[in-house]
Amino acid sequence: MGLFDRIKRVVSANLNDLVSKAEDPEKMLEQAIVEMQEDLVQLRQGVAQAIAAQKRTEKQYNDAQNEINKWQRNAQLALQKGDENLARQALERKKTFTESGSALKASLDQQTVQVENLKRNLIQLESKISEAKTKKEMLKARITAAKAQEQLQGMVRGMNSSSAMAAFERMEEKVLMQEARAQSAGELAGQDLESQFAALESSSDVDDELAALKAQMSLPGGQPNQPKLPPEQTPAPKSHEVVDAELESLRKQLDQM
Repeated sequence: MGLFDRIKRVVSANLNDLVSKAEDPEKMLEQAIVEMQEDLVQLRQGVAQAIAAQKRTEKQYNDAQNEINKWQRNAQLALQKGDENLARQALERKKTFTESGSALKASLDQQTVQVENLKRNLIQLESKISEAKTKKEMLKARITAAKAQEQLQGMVRGMNSSSAMAAFERMEEKVLMQEARAQSAGELAGQDLESQFAALESSSDVDDELAALKAQMSLPGGQPNQPKLPPEQTPAPKSHEVVDAELESLRKQLDQM
């Protein structure tokens, strides 16, 4: 392989790569539709011109047929009048229009076939353009979905190591730690409450036992249900008579029991 061939191949490969990278699928689809519509316009113009030419040839052919019929009648009229020479001239004119009519008939048949082919091509092109438009919308939707998915995948990949994701993980760890501290505090509070109730129960037992002991020590023999002595009060300074009277009252209460 020669040097120039290698250079040409390298240049072509690089150009093809640049063109491929520069091609936007959505823009290329739009451009393809635009080009197809331009072809459709040109084809419609060609069909219109072909139909116009066909109509013109058809009119010329009909005019030739009318001339043929006219000169045929003129020849018959001349013979009826006994003018054979005039009849011969009429037949010569008829022959001229007959030859012209034959050529026009051949051209008209050819144009008719051409117009029919153009019409079929026009219908096919219109159908292809309609199908291409439908496919274009479908492809654009697929392109949009593919771009969205690619963007989402990129975001997901970026979130795996991003600071935002790390911040969420740190906040989650803090919430877990706070929940653990709250649970521990609740357990400690429950234990304190239980110890307080236990202390109350213990205090109640001691108070009951103390009351029972006091009741037993109120009288000799430790009889229950004995009336309790009035609560002790701080003695105030009294005279001997008051003290003796109080002792006597206490003796009488004891004798009555």
